[in-house]
Amino acid sequence: MSWIEGAKRRAARAAAAHVQKGSVVGLGSGSTTLHFIQIIGSHLKSGKLSDILGIPTSHQAAAEAIKVGIPLTSLDEHPKLDITIDGADQIDRNLDAIKGGGGALLREKVLASASKKFILIADSRKLTTRLGESCPLPIEVLPFAIKPVLDRIRNLGAKAKIRVGSGKLGPVVTDNGNFIIDAEFGAIDDPWSLQRKLKALTGVLETGLFLGLTDIVYIGTQDSVKDLRRPRKEDH
Repeated sequence: MSWIEGAKRRAARAAAAHVQKGSVVGLGSGSTTLHFIQIIGSHLKSGKLSDILGIPTSHQAAAEAIKVGIPLTSLDEHPKLDITIDGADQIDRNLDAIKGGGGALLREKVLASASKKFILIADSRKLTTRLGESCPLPIEVLPFAIKPVLDRIRNLGAKAKIRVGSGKLGPVVTDNGNFIIDAEFGAIDDPWSLQRKLKALTGVLETGLFLGLTDIVYIGTQDSVKDLRRPRKEDH
């Protein structure tokens, strides 16, 4: 196992310690979260955990959960989750993040917003001082509105393009039937302001800016795990 995969595994193991018997757990998407899903599956198999229900953010996460024996449920049955564990494309020191490289950002943000606790896991390459540096911002867009939205995002100063698939012709289609625009803004000075501007564009369904949602970040390194936590209100 490479140091990167080892780092992902260590971060996933730290997050898995937060999952308790009887929890409803949001299952994020991506390579790091696959480690988490596998760990939870092994805990169920060994009897270390029981009575867990998972809500996946993508077909990929659902398939892996079924493979390792995690029973699945839905937001219709459990509109409030105990915890969601997910990966990220980029994380800053405020615990804000860019997500959506795997195309599941809308469902990921829905689960993050519906969870009592939201934990991000990543390897140390994902830490940054400023969101957007060398990392495009994914934006999920209604296909009917793709061209006017693309033009408006470019007018906001981004180099933007519709994400296209490898091994298929045409745009990537999300699990929700929408398209993704990848917008390169460079280092983002005011993520909250950019979020408001993008969400105001008719046809934009969600952005990959995850702001003010994360409670804990576990960062795997070559030989350890860093624990970053959002300060309590009384700490400000």
